[in-house]
Amino acid sequence: MTQTLVTKRLTLRRPAAQDADATTAFYMSERSNMAGGHVPRPAAWRHFASMLGHWEVRGYGLWAVTRRGEDAIIGLVGPYFPDGWPEAEIGWLIFDGAEGAGYAFEAAEAARIHCYDTLGWTTAVSYIAPGNTRSIALAERLGCTLDETAIEPKPGTLVYRHPAPSEIAV
Repeated sequence: MTQTLVTKRLTLRRPAAQDADATTAFYMSERSNMAGGHVPRPAAWRHFASMLGHWEVRGYGLWAVTRRGEDAIIGLVGPYFPDGWPEAEIGWLIFDGAEGAGYAFEAAEAARIHCYDTLGWTTAVSYIAPGNTRSIALAERLGCTLDETAIEPKPGTLVYRHPAPSEIAV
């Protein structure tokens, strides 16, 4: 399975132990309120550990996003389908200080191509908390549409459906 993707400005690599502090700090911050976070350190650490485990169980998962030529993680983006999720998701989390530069769009677009071309997905969703206007804007920029008929992983979650592989201009 593909461990690394490279875009114009980014490297998406499998998360590693070295990413624990930055990821844990994100989940402990208020910035993670809409991503299941703003939790105490032990719970934040478990969020990170579950991402590593997702790779082991599924063979894919959220990539650690870094700027090309650097190794410091600036976010997590990619395919995510934990047990109990209604559908396979393309998720994104960009850490404080890296937002607003288009990194999430660039990484999510590369992840979606990988999901369709390499993993063979025929559909994908992104689960977004109501009120997360930046994430909604990103989903819409990626061509996603609100799917009000989709099953939510948690009541009240917005489900944005990605265009099918045949609908994406290459």
